[in-house]
Amino acid sequence: MIQAMIYRNPDSLITGFRLTGHADSGAYGQDIVCAAVSVLAISTINGIEQVAQLKPEVQSDEANGGLLIADFTKLDLTNSQLQTLLESFTLGLNDVAANYQDYIRVREQTR
Repeated sequence: MIQAMIYRNPDSLITGFRLTGHADSGAYGQDIVCAAVSVLAISTINGIEQVAQLKPEVQSDEANGGLLIADFTKLDLTNSQLQTLLESFTLGLNDVAANYQDYIRVREQTR
């Protein structure tokens, strides 16, 4: 199961996210839940870098997959492009989870 954690500050601004695990909803290369989450995450990071012109701290396990951590705490969290992209990412994850609850769990945590 994919575990998605969205981190927010006390003002409800998104400060980061962490994705761990594997969906295992289909055979390797045909796992639509994994593909959906991957596309959402990579597109969001690319948008933050190329549209908002910001450089988040990103960690991933390139060898095994199943881990992506993005930290935005060193960026201007009030940047509207940043927050719009992150809220869109969160909506997308929640839509995937609503349709495939056996394969992904999305939670939020204030920190």
